[in-house]
Amino acid sequence: MSIPLGHSADPHTPAPASVLEFANSQWRVRRPKPFVLVIEGEAGTPCTEGPSDYLHDKLLLPEWREAFYQLVDTTGLVVCLNVDTKHPTYRDVRGRSSKGRLSQGEYYHHDGCTGPVKPRFVEIRCPVQPQTRGVATAVAPHRDVVQAMVAVLPTDLAAAPALAGHDLSPAAIRQMDDAALDHLQGLITRTVRKKLTAEGARAYFREVDAAANAYFEPWALGESRFIANANKGVTLQHRRAYQAPHTGGVANGHLVKRWTNEELLLPGQLPDPAFIEALCSEESEEGQGAEPAQACYLAPH
Repeated sequence: MSIPLGHSADPHTPAPASVLEFANSQWRVRRPKPFVLVIEGEAGTPCTEGPSDYLHDKLLLPEWREAFYQLVDTTGLVVCLNVDTKHPTYRDVRGRSSKGRLSQGEYYHHDGCTGPVKPRFVEIRCPVQPQTRGVATAVAPHRDVVQAMVAVLPTDLAAAPALAGHDLSPAAIRQMDDAALDHLQGLITRTVRKKLTAEGARAYFREVDAAANAYFEPWALGESRFIANANKGVTLQHRRAYQAPHTGGVANGHLVKRWTNEELLLPGQLPDPAFIEALCSEESEEGQGAEPAQACYLAPH
């Protein structure tokens, strides 16, 4: 049986395992939320078998790559579990949080958020490593995030001068285009940053996670998440999400990332150096105080 790829699933019903036929193979899949497709592995492969690089060996082969990208476009978030890869295109996720202030990554955002053109989607993965990942990554549709940010915004913050005169009703938000949503979200985020303490802001965004029905399952080692970032289909946002007060000093597994559509090139494709350089430059700025950003990978594969 093939599973539907739309958004008709009931978010309150546990997702049964099903089978997706793709790339001349059958895959064990489930839909934990309407905008999430989890690929657990190839059907018929024992669950006890160790991880493999089915992501590059099958799903992202040149003949299937665009079809897989369209699956991300129409779904929102595609999660690939039990993948072990040493592919050279990944680089460390930038930015670190401190107890005294939030990093940029703790606010809901698109990758490439300050540029006029954004990556089609971002792939974030938790490599197989000795240390597990204890910090969640919350992911939710852009409009749902903005609606939730308004719904749980404290009354005194909603009355702040920056938001005065803006229609914050659900009906108004439903009518906003992406640019208007970005503008309103920016106003709210800056107000929260200005008016709340670091832990107050983190508590606020935990409420946003819940109100937006965000996906923030714990990271599994060998897991890749393809998050629709700016495309003709579903547009999602994500953030680093501490589910408890951030006290620091806790060992934590690291994440890596890439803009797969722009960086994992098909044979014959040429990179857009100016575009990638602009995105890498922005990423380096977000990682101020850390070591210099690793160079973006630009080569056909």
